[in-house]
Amino acid sequence: MDPKLHQKKSQESREEDEDSEEKEEEDEQEEQKNSSSKNKSSSTDKNDEEEPLPEGWQKRHSKAKNRPYYFNTKTAESVWERPKASATTTSTAKKPRVASNETEKVRASHLLVKHTQSRNPSSWKQAKITRKKEEALEILTTYREQIESGEFEFEDLASRESDCSSAKKGGDLGFFTRGQMQKPFEDAAFALKVGEMSGIVSSDSGLHIILRTA
Repeated sequence: MDPKLHQKKSQESREEDEDSEEKEEEDEQEEQKNSSSKNKSSSTDKNDEEEPLPEGWQKRHSKAKNRPYYFNTKTAESVWERPKASATTTSTAKKPRVASNETEKVRASHLLVKHTQSRNPSSWKQAKITRKKEEALEILTTYREQIESGEFEFEDLASRESDCSSAKKGGDLGFFTRGQMQKPFEDAAFALKVGEMSGIVSSDSGLHIILRTA
């Protein structure tokens, strides 16, 4: 064989081998790239699945397309892409709710009759109160009957007869929230409707009748 022809064929064979190796390297790089992209997509999909859907959205399956879609039960909207919670929705969801008893307040007036067992048995009317609890109960029961009959207005009677300093304001205590008054008084006041008067309420201060005004 002609040495030059043999040399030419050997060179062509080496070039084909090199081209083949380059092609294999390119294929391998492309495969790695595709694999990385699939893993990334799979990871994203997995993360999306772990995230809760916004309020009103449901995941459903389309038989015609054989793929999942998302349906909003409030607006009847349907989309292929998984909906994400808006910043406003997220912020609202994380906002702590304020307990109703922290803001609930009432306004009430009362008429107090103290007795010897009161924690401070004295008043603006009498330096030392000597009446017993039973006597105080009888007096306050009479006051309540006089108010209910219309003989006296609550405010007028409280101004004259209440042993509390609020007497100068017709028994008005203003607005108050839970935790500001003694528990028996608080429970009775918050249980009343506006314009309703309580029965006899006993507290450490004495005996009361309470009128809710707001």
